Amino acid sequence: MKIKLSEILQDTKTVAISGHIRPDGDCVGSCIGLYLYIQQEFPDVQPTVYLEEIRDSFKFLEGSDRIIHSCEEEKVYDLFIALDAGDKQRLGASAKYFDTAKRTVCIDHHISNPGYAQTNYIEAKASSTCELIYDILDEDKIGKNIAEALYMGIAHDTGIFRYSCTSPETMEAAAQLMRKGVDTAKITDRTYYEKTYVQNQILGRALLESIMVLDQRCIVSVVRLKEMEFFQAKPSDLEGIVSQMRQTKGVEVAMFLHETAPQTFKVSLRSKERVDVSRIAKYFGGGGHVRAAGVTMKGSVHDVINNLTALIEKQLDEKIEQED
Repeated sequence: MKIKLSEILQDTKTVAISGHIRPDGDCVGSCIGLYLYIQQEFPDVQPTVYLEEIRDSFKFLEGSDRIIHSCEEEKVYDLFIALDAGDKQRLGASAKYFDTAKRTVCIDHHISNPGYAQTNYIEAKASSTCELIYDILDEDKIGKNIAEALYMGIAHDTGIFRYSCTSPETMEAAAQLMRKGVDTAKITDRTYYEKTYVQNQILGRALLESIMVLDQRCIVSVVRLKEMEFFQAKPSDLEGIVSQMRQTKGVEVAMFLHETAPQTFKVSLRSKERVDVSRIAKYFGGGGHVRAAGVTMKGSVHDVINNLTALIEKQLDEKIEQED
């Protein structure tokens, strides 16, 4: 159910705003966009944003220098707003403020979100959390600084308006934000397309070492700890690899495994049309969207791949039977 910002901020003096661990463009954009709007329109309310370290390319956004990266301080907030986090665990260290807050709100677009806050605005058909934030703000009061944050998030979560989650409403929101003076080419080039030399190297390695399984319908790649160390790469350097794998002709599902600890893998799944990867991720304790999901799994790389491909194959076969 759509919420009214003025209502959830009623009788509120302090607000903690946070998003998921390893914040992406939608997470950062929604947190900063909402933060700037509250500062502007609700001067009696004191908002604070808690996020893990963000990418350097996101730091052009006004307000990004005010993000707090540590949650060591003991504070009790009147309100905690969770953005783009599919479950409470995804909030990471900031979950402690969620637990102690007097009231909690969750705004999200993950289909796997169980509605863990007291008030929930979850719309799985929305392209992004930034689109949902745009919907609850007064469009006339959105300035260029807020528009830049929201546009960046929408652009990132739609793959620059290429993914199936892009709706007419998404395009209309983006158009309105563009009218605020947003330099769209600069934002997409610098925050989405531009890659460092290390990012290009590890992307090349992931593609070179990839394999095709399930009759060429699924592409799989793994980056291990030793490779991360060799390239001196950070987890954020792996963004975009699975989406590039998904572009492979004839492939329905892309699976990218990133080893985060010995025998522990962060798995990213992407699909085109036939497979609901959120169902697969949820089965193993993860979550996400129909066409983009993730999960952390333990075991040997072969066990992880075999367990996932078994469920992928099942959905592909079911789809073929339905079509026959």
